[in-house]
Amino acid sequence: MANFTTTEDHCCAFESPILDHVLPPILVLEFMFGLMGNVVALWMFILNMDTWKPNSVYLTQLAVADSIVLFCLPFRADYYRRGKHWIHGDAMCRIMLFMLTVNRGAGIFFLTAVAVDRYLKIVHPMNKINRMGLNYALWVSLGLWGMIIAATGYLLTNKHFFYRNNQTQCESFNICMGFSPLSTWHNTLYVTQFFLPTAIVTFCTVCITWQLKNKTIDTGGKIKRAVQFVMAVALIFIICFFPSTVSRIAVWILKAWYNECHYFKEASLAFYTSVCFTYFNSVLNPIVYYFSSSAFSGNFQKLFNRLLGRKEEEWNLSCNISYLQYFVFEFCVFAGDSSKFIVN
Repeated sequence: MANFTTTEDHCCAFESPILDHVLPPILVLEFMFGLMGNVVALWMFILNMDTWKPNSVYLTQLAVADSIVLFCLPFRADYYRRGKHWIHGDAMCRIMLFMLTVNRGAGIFFLTAVAVDRYLKIVHPMNKINRMGLNYALWVSLGLWGMIIAATGYLLTNKHFFYRNNQTQCESFNICMGFSPLSTWHNTLYVTQFFLPTAIVTFCTVCITWQLKNKTIDTGGKIKRAVQFVMAVALIFIICFFPSTVSRIAVWILKAWYNECHYFKEASLAFYTSVCFTYFNSVLNPIVYYFSSSAFSGNFQKLFNRLLGRKEEEWNLSCNISYLQYFVFEFCVFAGDSSKFIVN
């Protein structure tokens, strides 16, 4: 029995019972944990950050983008729970796909911006860019938002419904035969949006690591922290953005060779599975916040110990708090009971 059909627009629409059962709980978990992490991060940035620096501005933009887009995930989970059937109308379909695409762009570009900021401060500390204040970071953020929205705004102007067996699919990546300028742009943006920033982050990682290797004195552990940060960014790029990019390239290659739907079944399944890893960046980004600066981790430690009722002298003698403790702390704050969290 065939498990695919061809729509009236010559697009391939696949049945995916595995995705319909597996993805909804995964998306709900990503929503819950991502919301916890980003609410705590925004709390730290807005209410407990004494000193603002450019990287704080970039990461705040990222946390805002993550927090907003997380509310799209329950709708996406409901969509898969119904067997890829969208019931919330055309406008909501466009907004959701736009927000998911914008979040991916914001996640990639703002993480890259902070990596470049770390690179300039560690490898080129005398560069005049390092002497520019928060206004410069705000203008950079505004420029990045403008570029992201301009590149993805077409998702709000076009319909993304595909009809199959009395069901309405809401997708921006359906596999359609023939040439479409918007589809080509959508795929090109998706791929280049990953590889160019990845090359920049890789360059920054290598240079900062080399600087740490050759510098005999690391004042205050700044270089080591910068290495930890760019490593965390690289890890997020690999886990969250690499799988879906590779699977989308596979679909592109297949379209160059075939024009029948059954050839795309496995590639389509791989792509929509890997897209869930893209949403996972909203869960992992708080790790980057922790390693981004001593100000954030220091303020977190102060707040953490304040909630536990520990004196400043006590926590000054203790070891650094690990991210595992940070993550459990988020859960305690979210649950409203931090008294049950005990540091060994």
